[in-house]
Amino acid sequence: MNAERTAVVTGASSGIGAATATALADLGFDIVAGARRLDRVEALTQRIGGRALGLDVTNADSIERFAAAVAESAPAVDVLINNAGLALGADRIERIDDDDLRVMWETNVLGLLRVTRAMLPLLRRAPRAHIVNVGSIAGTEVYPGGAGYTSTKHAVRAITRVLRLELNGEPIRITEIAPGIVDTEFATVRTKGDAEAASAISHGIDPLQARDIADVIAFAVSRPPHVDIDLVEIRPIAQATPYMIARREETMPQLEHLATDGAPRPS
Repeated sequence: MNAERTAVVTGASSGIGAATATALADLGFDIVAGARRLDRVEALTQRIGGRALGLDVTNADSIERFAAAVAESAPAVDVLINNAGLALGADRIERIDDDDLRVMWETNVLGLLRVTRAMLPLLRRAPRAHIVNVGSIAGTEVYPGGAGYTSTKHAVRAITRVLRLELNGEPIRITEIAPGIVDTEFATVRTKGDAEAASAISHGIDPLQARDIADVIAFAVSRPPHVDIDLVEIRPIAQATPYMIARREETMPQLEHLATDGAPRPS
């Protein structure tokens, strides 16, 4: 892999983003790691090389500054990993919080769109490029209490498919990676810091790890130029659907009703 190839990773301060930045650095990419928690991405790039830049995908000005900073130091962007995303709450529609909805849509949908739009000129400067959107199995599946999050991930899938059409004929590959339950900070964010509720999500199973997702992204990115991995759904072996999860016998009865990707299902 040519060390001059540049990979931009959003949401790189922890979890799947940090693991993916590490995996792509191991492939020889020059990493640009973006996240709100600049101290964390700086610590990451100290370990793997590359550059750390502040990025808040909910803020259009932050995205513009980020894109300008990338353009100043890289002649082109070869890979864009749209990883920044979150879920907040698990309320049914009659109780869903407007602020939670707003933040999820601004982060998961508008943020992804705006970052992609800002990076496209740099992606088009590369001899060949690749956009990887980190979605979710919630991009096709739903569950009670998931209206806010699943709607955003359905939108991510739609955006990914539109990109595939709009960029057809250009040397830019498009991939969606759609995980189920992954052991990251995602659950803690969704449960708004409730550590017990967060740990309940993966209780009694062996969840995916961030490096499992990063391995699949690295595989997709490193295929021959004529090969496009359109979509990969990845689940723990114990997870068949958002709510059909084979938990080990020690699972406590009150933990049986759990959603797919980060929240207890409301009773």
